[in-house]
Amino acid sequence: MSEKEPRSDDAFGEKTEASAVTSYAGAGLQFAVALVAFVLAGDWLDKKFGTSPLFLLVGVFGGGAAAFYSMYRKLMAPHSQKPEKR
Repeated sequence: MSEKEPRSDDAFGEKTEASAVTSYAGAGLQFAVALVAFVLAGDWLDKKFGTSPLFLLVGVFGGGAAAFYSMYRKLMAPHSQKPEKR
């Protein structure tokens, strides 16, 4: 039988350094995709209604806020968990 390796948790509760890197990269990619999606939606709404920078600016700030909140929740989730009893 193999022995279990000691668990070294990072911010995402991952076991290895490589999986921690991919988790952080995924969080950054999610941030970028959310921001771009909101900007494109705002640009599309501006073209549809003829309101030049209005919805684009709403998309920039709304997307930035949504992306930041999503990243914050993902990074802070392990800290909100109750500590394990030993």
